[in-house]
Amino acid sequence: MIVADVAALREALPRNQRRVGLDLGEKTIGLALTDPMPTLASPISTIKRSKFTADANALLKLAAERGVGGLVIGLPLNMDGSEGPRCQSTRQFAANLLKLKDFPVLLWDERMSTLAVEREMIAHDVTRAKRDKVVDQAAAAFILQGLLDALARTKASSI
Repeated sequence: MIVADVAALREALPRNQRRVGLDLGEKTIGLALTDPMPTLASPISTIKRSKFTADANALLKLAAERGVGGLVIGLPLNMDGSEGPRCQSTRQFAANLLKLKDFPVLLWDERMSTLAVEREMIAHDVTRAKRDKVVDQAAAAFILQGLLDALARTKASSI
């Protein structure tokens, strides 16, 4: 099920299961995974895009192997907050994936995630070749960590 916000995701997520973050690109899908608590997001891999079925099978295999209970997919909003064709594609990917396995899924605003990750890598003198290999999974971790931080804030405010 696609959930509307952080509070709905908190209610829908199974306890003590990991979350996966996705940065959907046209050529690759960056993947990040939480620790079991979950408090920390770490980049784990990049799927080279092919057909939806192959992409979904790779993702679902990882989810089964790692005990994943929910997904966060970066939603590529325009800078003014409007949705363009890439958002429609992301929403369709999520809907198609949910036909194969019912996960709680949150679409998370990913504006500037790749840019922020690239700037940080440049600041740490990571070469262009190395950045190209890991930028998508690092962006997925950035997206997922943003959600984890929001979940922690909402939990703290309800105490």
